[in-house]
Amino acid sequence: MRLTQITHHDLDGYGASTVAAACAEVDRVIHVPRYSDVGPIFDEEVKRLTKAAAAETLLMTDLGLEEQTIAGLKRFAAMNRKREGEKHRLVVLDHHASSADQLGRLGLEPQPVADRAGLFQSDFGDPEITLLIDENSCATAMTMAHQALFATHEPERAEDLAAMITAVDALDLWRKESPAFPGGTALDEIFWDNATNLIPPGHPWHDRFVSALLLAAGARLREGASPAELERDAVGIRTRIVDELLADAPDDDSRMTTRSRLARALARSDTLFRPLKDGTLLSFGLDSGMFQRVSDRIMEAGRTKRVVNVQRVGTLSFRSVDGTALDGARLFRGGGHRDAAGGRLQSGSAFSLADAIAQVEPVLNPEKPAGSDSPFAALKNWKG
Repeated sequence: MRLTQITHHDLDGYGASTVAAACAEVDRVIHVPRYSDVGPIFDEEVKRLTKAAAAETLLMTDLGLEEQTIAGLKRFAAMNRKREGEKHRLVVLDHHASSADQLGRLGLEPQPVADRAGLFQSDFGDPEITLLIDENSCATAMTMAHQALFATHEPERAEDLAAMITAVDALDLWRKESPAFPGGTALDEIFWDNATNLIPPGHPWHDRFVSALLLAAGARLREGASPAELERDAVGIRTRIVDELLADAPDDDSRMTTRSRLARALARSDTLFRPLKDGTLLSFGLDSGMFQRVSDRIMEAGRTKRVVNVQRVGTLSFRSVDGTALDGARLFRGGGHRDAAGGRLQSGSAFSLADAIAQVEPVLNPEKPAGSDSPFAALKNWKG
């Protein structure tokens, strides 16, 4: 059964996706930085699953459940009731007190699970939907504890996973008295130093890279490394992971920095950049430094003459080789240089690549009225 995971964009969210990948073949992982974005992203998945012929599993971890998301959970249940044949499965593992409050206000008050202190669940009237809330556990630990809900095999590297989980749990629940807390702090710093600025979400290597980094750090913590030792080891760990990723790359140059080496591989990606109608390539959420290096390589290779990167906060960065970056930025209340300029979305934010395209495309390439290309179209407004 195909498995998709939607998880938070922090250490605990990535810890949960690392555990899931160790226990099952995860087809796709969607990382969500803002709880307000969970609702629309979940709605997109429900629409996709409504059309899916085969049954799938959707795993949601470490996501605060706001009103729009809970409405989506109800729509999932309604969709599943109408489905003929095998039903989709939904597993929601959360640990936020605010989620329990929201569920209660909307008539889905979480109830205690027998013989499991601190664990609560909400009933959607569908045996294929499991929603658990445990305020005494981080989502990473919950994913391991409830692996039977989605797992297909025993977890790999169990000892390294256990050390990582212990560190994440101490850090995420702010258990300063725990001996694992200093290691959790070091793990969190390593995560934020490397998670999104090198291989961005959406690229096939992204979760593989971050999970490898977290597991390697977990191994060092298991071996007794201090936070300072782990910090010193982090660069070497990262280099070894990148060496493995680029082992078959035709243009890798190991003398270059990690960012420059990865930029060559990212520039070849067909998943990070989507073509718009005028040939502009659009990316979503790329680190600004990486976007600069990748866009240069894309345009040097002749793939396009203009590239735009849209951030979740609604800012746009245009790069070009034909002086049109500024033209694009002006359409979005922006400015800058002719080949390097920026602007801002009218809505103020974007929650996904598809949403970014939906907002940028009609501004860059507005639809022409029917018949506007006709030589007789101008006569309609002629006053004579």
